[in-house]
Amino acid sequence: MKLESYFQNPWHQDILATIMTFALALTWLRFMDGLAHRGVIGQKLSRKIIHIGTGPIFLLCWFLFSSRPAARFLASLVPLATTIQFFLVGIGWMDDPAAVKAMTRNGDRREILKGPLYYGIIFVLCTIIFWRNSPVGILALMIMCGGDGLADIIGRRWGKAKLPFGSEKSWPGSIAMFIGGFVFAFSYAALFNQLGYFEPPLNLGYAVGTIGLISLITTIVEAFPLQDIDNITTTIAAIISGLLLL
Repeated sequence: MKLESYFQNPWHQDILATIMTFALALTWLRFMDGLAHRGVIGQKLSRKIIHIGTGPIFLLCWFLFSSRPAARFLASLVPLATTIQFFLVGIGWMDDPAAVKAMTRNGDRREILKGPLYYGIIFVLCTIIFWRNSPVGILALMIMCGGDGLADIIGRRWGKAKLPFGSEKSWPGSIAMFIGGFVFAFSYAALFNQLGYFEPPLNLGYAVGTIGLISLITTIVEAFPLQDIDNITTTIAAIISGLLLL
């Protein structure tokens, strides 16, 4: 049963949902910032754990919102606020050493103006444009989180066998990209479908193969030797292929 059935006033539900989403997002980010700042985990690993975990947590919070059209805009305030924070830290207008250590490879605050900033912008746009009624946005976001995030972790640890055409990407990283992207994307698509948010609903038997193909396409795109724009290129590839195939 959807949460909105317990609220007489959808506006109250959406305000509460926004507050709860902000609280969960902030708690997750501050927790990871703290671990990185104390040296419990390395900067590169913390950066990718944030990359992998933030999106799935945010999408689960979508269930808290009502079916009002305005709900998507309230939900998008959460990644928007985070993105503004990233921008302010990146340009040096806000001092946040813990965030810099958690979200950069080498401790340079300007790195936040690349991958982390693109990540936040993509979440804002996909939330507003697709919301929870379309599998396309959900697939794109989950492939970016699970696929691209795991590709970097696995590639750095076991990525000695490099891909051809001069790429620094590796075969183990690309395999992780495909598997992680598929598992995250299909799991979330199946969950939203089961709870009745897609109209028309997905045929999961057909969706398995289609999501697998979309994951393969994004894996190929991610393998291109393009620096710091993986979040953009893989998301665009997922959206275009999702619109064509689903």
